[in-house]
Amino acid sequence: MSQQTSYPPVPPTAPAPPRNGLGTAGFVLGVVGLVLSPIPLIGVVAWPLVVLGLIFSAVGLARVSKGKASNKGLSIAGVVASVLGLGVCITWVFIFNAAVDEVQQEVERVAKVDYEVTGDATDVEILYGEVLDPKSETVPALPWTKQVENKGVFKGGTLTVTAGENGGTVTCKITVDGAVVSTKTASGAFATAACTGA
Repeated sequence: MSQQTSYPPVPPTAPAPPRNGLGTAGFVLGVVGLVLSPIPLIGVVAWPLVVLGLIFSAVGLARVSKGKASNKGLSIAGVVASVLGLGVCITWVFIFNAAVDEVQQEVERVAKVDYEVTGDATDVEILYGEVLDPKSETVPALPWTKQVENKGVFKGGTLTVTAGENGGTVTCKITVDGAVVSTKTASGAFATAACTGA
């Protein structure tokens, strides 16, 4: 009669712990990116946060579907927060580009500028024109006017008037596209009136 060998029972295998790390990290990154995204300048930091948050949350959801993770709600919240933050970041890009284009168009726009100096001073020194390229004239008597076309940030440029040694009154005025943007008055020997146009 053969003897039957008995083996000890095999203990059941313990289930692997859920791998929730990436889903949780995606949620945290998405929320932080969403909070930072509306803040001007600081919102630049939100770009990598929301992108990584979206990737990690999506991987977390994939692990949930395969039964390797258990934080489905947190992963979904991470995806939503990341997508919202990404939307805010993209909106900022459009706003920034529109602002840059508007500034560029304004800098390139040519404006009609009238420079005018009045008063009773004689031998007046006049400095006028674009801020980086002014011109000068000496005028024996007033009034004096000049019309030019300027472009740049400060289209009105500058107009500086200095009375001669005999004194008197001088008044400068800058008009840009029909609107007076600056006017100043000074009196006395070598008195100076300085106007700056916007």
